[in-house]
Amino acid sequence: MTEKRIIPGLDATGGWDVPARLNMAAQVMDHPADHLAIIDLTSGVRRDVSHGDLVQMVDGLARALLQRVQPGDRIGVLLSQSPWCAAAHLAIWKIGAISVPLFKLFQYEALANRVEDAGAKYVLTDHDGALQLGDLAEPLLAAEIGVAGAPVPFADTGAEDPAIIIYTSGTTGKPKGALHGHRVLTGHLPGVSVSHDHLGQAGDCLWTPADWAWIGGLFDVAMPGLALGVPVVAARLDKFSPETCAEVIRAGDVRNVFFPPTALRMLKAGGQGLDGLRSVASGGEPLGAEMLAWGQRCMGVTINEFYGQTECNMTVSSCAVDFPVRPGCIGKPVPGHEVEVIDENGQPTQGEGDVAVRRGSASMMLEYWNRPDATAEKFRGDWLVTGDRGIWEAGYLRFVGREDDVITSAGYRIGPSEIEDCLMTHPAVATVGVVGKPDALRTEIVKAYVVLTPGQMASAEELQAYVKQRLASYSYPREIAFLDALPMTVTGKVIRKELKRRAAAEVEDQIQ
Repeated sequence: MTEKRIIPGLDATGGWDVPARLNMAAQVMDHPADHLAIIDLTSGVRRDVSHGDLVQMVDGLARALLQRVQPGDRIGVLLSQSPWCAAAHLAIWKIGAISVPLFKLFQYEALANRVEDAGAKYVLTDHDGALQLGDLAEPLLAAEIGVAGAPVPFADTGAEDPAIIIYTSGTTGKPKGALHGHRVLTGHLPGVSVSHDHLGQAGDCLWTPADWAWIGGLFDVAMPGLALGVPVVAARLDKFSPETCAEVIRAGDVRNVFFPPTALRMLKAGGQGLDGLRSVASGGEPLGAEMLAWGQRCMGVTINEFYGQTECNMTVSSCAVDFPVRPGCIGKPVPGHEVEVIDENGQPTQGEGDVAVRRGSASMMLEYWNRPDATAEKFRGDWLVTGDRGIWEAGYLRFVGREDDVITSAGYRIGPSEIEDCLMTHPAVATVGVVGKPDALRTEIVKAYVVLTPGQMASAEELQAYVKQRLASYSYPREIAFLDALPMTVTGKVIRKELKRRAAAEVEDQIQ
């Protein structure tokens, strides 16, 4: 009989271990002063930051903030991966205020949308960030605030008290702010743990190329790693490349990585193998069998896919040490989260339906900030509806596609992910996006937009035949276009909405 594993974030019965009074910063900072917290590679030279160092940074920022803000005030954090980025969020939570992550690559309008919507009067940033902000808010230069002084007590906050507003990537309409409570870190711990084959083994060290301005960087890596006592690597990559990625892993002694799918595809296209890794997790877009096989060949690990969204994250995951990975499926519900595929009446179904999470998941948002109507629309009874379509296969969740991405062609409902997975196994394909193109006869036809691997060639006819030989005859792409790059969100997801707009425009041009 195998020993039952302890899952962080859960109690002995498998329920959520969330006390009524909880401050998220205390969860992260409760470690011996000499324990390694962050391996800082941002300057090009490794600098080890202990938990004692981090506490001093946090308290210095907290003292400065207490002179300016009240509990519940919103404070922006415009910093890339760095010890100061972690300290900024922790200081804000420690005093009972609400942090608002902001991405350094945002232009003025994107910053304005978030800063103004959140009502953030102050932003913790650096000199470059202060220039970006202009007159949007008062910048506080994090690294220039003194660290000497008396310790700052943790605010007496509750698990349901607001702690952070994370804006959605905004692929449809203006981004909405998902307001999360102090329980959100606890809600991430089980999924982060199992997606790394039970994070916290001797020698584990965690990194992601994803920026900490996004839920994937901040709550899939930075804060859970720190909370679990696993050192976290901070490294700024101005541009991701297989070579710089390999160097970060070497210099930071990285053993556990969260790679967005786009990063994995770039590594595969560049022929870059990676040594010394114990676990690789990926989420955001389905990978497919070929990518999983490549991970085994070139990194020596089984890539664990996981699933979630800004509103309720890390709810489904693979865990290769606990159960076999099923290619084409995301995995199984993470302990603590009740995930179902439901029909239009909110009832669980064994057929295709809406992927949903029952209220009570600790990583579920409190609400959309100042958007009660949008909050109400997100729920169907007790279920938070993700907007994704899925189906169960032998206890595994298969991702079919976004609700508005499913293609209806000649009476068939076709999920784009399976076609994308198939095309990704072709050696000439670096990445691909598949959408439905309006068609008078079939309602829609399948259209693929393909980026070729450098140095490789393939014709549309070759790729069409390739899919026909492997998938159903009705689901092959009747049209294929070749692009230099696909439209992507900053988190590495293909913006299918842009491709659908492009396909619709092509139809208009043909009519005219």
